[in-house]
Amino acid sequence: MDSLWGLLWLAPAVLYGGGSVAGRVRKGLKVRHNRKLELLDAQHRQRLALEEANRPPEPVCGCTHHLAKHDKQGRCHEVVETPTAWDADRRPVRYEPGQCNCQQYVGPEPLGTVFAPELVDPR
Repeated sequence: MDSLWGLLWLAPAVLYGGGSVAGRVRKGLKVRHNRKLELLDAQHRQRLALEEANRPPEPVCGCTHHLAKHDKQGRCHEVVETPTAWDADRRPVRYEPGQCNCQQYVGPEPLGTVFAPELVDPR
């Protein structure tokens, strides 16, 4: 008979206290999930940074156009918007297509134009 009364006293503690345990477990799993997502995001950002660091520099002119848009004399052949009309505050109002005015390429030298003489005489 004493064990029955002990079980009756234990029942409300299990029923009401069990909810807080389940809530703590649920909260712990949510924290673990969020940490896992942060870890995956950090790994993704690291992979992108490594890929970007291993990419060779693109030869870009001061006008922000690629070297392929320039001829041997350094003139840019890219079409850009040039302002043709201004308002009272000297802000451009209308634009028309025109040629880029830059004259010289000022980016890193492309690898194709680098020449390295042989170190050993082939005789």
